[in-house]
Amino acid sequence: MEVGQMQKRLMDYTKSLFMEGLLDGQFLQLQQLQDESNPNFVVEVVSLFFNDSEKLLNDLSMALDQPNVDFKKVDSIVHQLKGSSSRCLRCLHQVKQEYYLVKNKLETLFSLEQQVVGAGGSIPMMEMGF
Repeated sequence: MEVGQMQKRLMDYTKSLFMEGLLDGQFLQLQQLQDESNPNFVVEVVSLFFNDSEKLLNDLSMALDQPNVDFKKVDSIVHQLKGSSSRCLRCLHQVKQEYYLVKNKLETLFSLEQQVVGAGGSIPMMEMGF
């Protein structure tokens, strides 16, 4: 596949992630912090988020699976994960599903970026006004 086609595919996919609400202005801000001295900045930041979130989701699952649930611990984990502890029991499953959906889609986005760069192209910058 030609670089131009890969770049278009990347832009179309990125646009679809914005349209689905999976990416927002914060993602664009992360991209703006990425430069030649740190070309993998966004991937590294998102990977750290994935690792932290996966650990917190596992910790939350284990905490809720105990016969005597320590709700202070659950509250602390949920607060770290979502910034709010009001919906911990009802939202656990939904949070896990959303996490894996976002993780899968962003991994696809980063794979497309790697293909473009590997073919000698550059990553086109997205604007919010599409």
